[in-house]
Amino acid sequence: MTSLAQSAGFAGLLLPNGVIPLLAAFSRDAVLMALARHAATELGLPDMLVKEALRTREALGSTSFGAGVAIPHARLAGLDRCHAVIARLPQPIDWQSSDGQPVDVAVLLLSPDGPGTDHLKALARISRCLRDPATLPGIRAAADAAAIRGVISGDVRVTA
Repeated sequence: MTSLAQSAGFAGLLLPNGVIPLLAAFSRDAVLMALARHAATELGLPDMLVKEALRTREALGSTSFGAGVAIPHARLAGLDRCHAVIARLPQPIDWQSSDGQPVDVAVLLLSPDGPGTDHLKALARISRCLRDPATLPGIRAAADAAAIRGVISGDVRVTA
């Protein structure tokens, strides 16, 4: 991973346009498709490639993290490092979460295909950041993309 990816939280994993303050999607499949389309455009990949990789992974089991968060993820050939996109949803949706909570925050993670450990390390970084007691309320209360990015990096504290 690059030095930028080593920054606090997981802000270093976010694509330049990787914060979507309000993703107009109202089902799990619609969220996956919208996130795939957004990331594919940012990365110059075919969106069907990203969509199918996410659907295939989600078919193995829910990528819900709990506490109203899902972390859909996939490995893709052609990537040189891990990339993330975070989105808030306009209304919570069923993601078949083990804790039963609907999801209103989704973090997409795309990683290089292959045997490397970058994918697991990136998932762990995202998980650690989201477990911080101030992070999720801060993401949910943030006014815009810059504030969400600031919450994730630890540079901004947003009070709900």
